[in-house]
Amino acid sequence: MRTFGWLAVVVGAGIILLPLVLVVVSSLQPGGLVASLDPGRWNFGNYRAAWAQADFLLAFALTALVAGMVTLLQVLTSALAGYALARLNFRGKRGVLLLVIATIVIPYQVLVVPIFLVLRAGGLVNSFWALVLPTAANGYGIYLLRQFFLTVPLALEEAAYIDGASRLRVLWEILLPLSRPALVTLGLFTFIAEWNDLFKPLVFAPAGNLLTVQLALSRFQETFATDFSLLMAATVIGSLPVIVLFALGQRQLVRGIATTGLKN
Repeated sequence: MRTFGWLAVVVGAGIILLPLVLVVVSSLQPGGLVASLDPGRWNFGNYRAAWAQADFLLAFALTALVAGMVTLLQVLTSALAGYALARLNFRGKRGVLLLVIATIVIPYQVLVVPIFLVLRAGGLVNSFWALVLPTAANGYGIYLLRQFFLTVPLALEEAAYIDGASRLRVLWEILLPLSRPALVTLGLFTFIAEWNDLFKPLVFAPAGNLLTVQLALSRFQETFATDFSLLMAATVIGSLPVIVLFALGQRQLVRGIATTGLKN
């Protein structure tokens, strides 16, 4: 039975990784050739050409800034709201929790028009904040941290209160350090989603003056649609940061998923 399980895992991993391998191999082919598996014929110059012609340096800097800012804001808002829903007792708490859960199942596209109208009223369309504020808070993050806070023994907080600590100090010095797996999980999901987001730049910054990685890739595809190798090289470059980030945080990600959702 164990052998069958390992075989199923290997086959599943192979199916998932096969498209990535094909993209990498295709990006190394000379002159648009996509069939050669001979390493001697691979052309690593495709990556240099794609980097230069797609203007990735500016796109990487802007996307990293937007994704980092959104991730920071989501962690902050989720920690504060998640703590309130996990530890504070107030009227309407259950209703607020149900509202947070309801926002998770609402498709983001449904909210596009209201968000755009709010941004336009504030004069934020085609600005940096138009890429940050629409996703600065997230129902999934609030619920994730709320569930994790419920797994922390209340006795740890009560001991801190006896020593004179405030709620914010308890959150900052006790709960957040213990919640590192959940924080890494939320941070990874948020950063990767923001890095791969093409929707917000197109809708909330239609002037096109804010060049994100996905927008740069979209324009690059329009220009080099017939040069398949160069296009695949640009795709690999655009995907590499999130692949490295996921590889570095995967252990904490597994712990965060495994230790949340244990209490209601």
